[in-house]
Amino acid sequence: MKNKLKIFAFLILLTSCSCTEDEKIVFIDGDTIDHSPIDSEFPNAKEVILEMAAGFNLGNTFDNGQNPTTFLESKPIIDLYVGAGMNHVRIPTTWMDRFDGDHIADENGNIDTSHPRFLELVQLIDYALSQDIYVVLNTHHESWLKDNYDGSEAFDIKFQNLWTGIATFFKDRSNHLIFEVLNEPEGNLGEFDGDGPFPDPTDATAIAYTRHINNIGYDAIRATGGNNLTRIVMVGVNSQGNALYIDEVYPNKISLPGEGSDVYLAIQVHSYSPWAFCGETGSNAAFPGNSFFEQGIQDVSVHASGLDVAINYGEFGVGRASNASERNTPLVRGYYKTVADATIGQSMSYTVWDDRGWFKLVDNTATDFTFDIVPFMLD
Repeated sequence: MKNKLKIFAFLILLTSCSCTEDEKIVFIDGDTIDHSPIDSEFPNAKEVILEMAAGFNLGNTFDNGQNPTTFLESKPIIDLYVGAGMNHVRIPTTWMDRFDGDHIADENGNIDTSHPRFLELVQLIDYALSQDIYVVLNTHHESWLKDNYDGSEAFDIKFQNLWTGIATFFKDRSNHLIFEVLNEPEGNLGEFDGDGPFPDPTDATAIAYTRHINNIGYDAIRATGGNNLTRIVMVGVNSQGNALYIDEVYPNKISLPGEGSDVYLAIQVHSYSPWAFCGETGSNAAFPGNSFFEQGIQDVSVHASGLDVAINYGEFGVGRASNASERNTPLVRGYYKTVADATIGQSMSYTVWDDRGWFKLVDNTATDFTFDIVPFMLD
């Protein structure tokens, strides 16, 4: 390791559930030491992932301050996708960053439950749940954490406070609500190829930081009790969630939160590889062939089988900042369908990226799909 990862021990007693003294959960440095009995009536992560099947991202809404951030503007998008047959929505949400400083949570990670944007978010989550679909809620563009994390207790406490507040507020919601600890760990948690000032994703300290932060959020969620004891929690890998690094961040079961014993844990990965084709600056001329994507998904499936953990492909797509007409082609529609079919075929779920910008899949009025990509993908 380039730097020695500091270990900070702390004790959290679970007081918000009906456990006996002997059944309480104790967490030390983000690791679960003991578990309370779990009611088997709740579907586990593998079962939920199968039920989630096809889904979509409500990107550029509650995450970066662009496009619709209200319930009334976002509801038609959900209606359109649900009407097409999708079974879940991921709502990227930034809590302590962006929005010109108008944050939902303060600098210590304490959420403001009266913040107007939070109230809109709650209304949207509850509406989506009322449609009998799954909802994935995350922490998204938290650059304050990812770009500056140094293993110190100060960052851990802030992130723990944030997830304690989120999980406590929503702990009585049904288990159709899913928590994703941190979108696309990056920055000091490991950047692709180590570009700029940040370490490579294979750097030992970056990997240790990624696991540790995932554990902080995971433990904070479980410690709030209630439905959060059996709620599905997703953790991600570094290098912007890149599926290529799942075996680096989580090489074995013991490296997982709960040391691989939590049947309500899932891993989320993302794929925009190769960027020369998928990225907004890419070109259809760089298309590597459908077998490239199928093999990548197969590789993740094999590793996940060894971990005995369920997988959600939480983001994928083809974007174009210019020459958007390249997206209106059989080749691009075929790419989307290939990824969708391959993930479902491997007992995974997928959540296609839609930002209504470079990667947009619905029109500006949310009344129809762009370039017929979604209907073709679902056919």
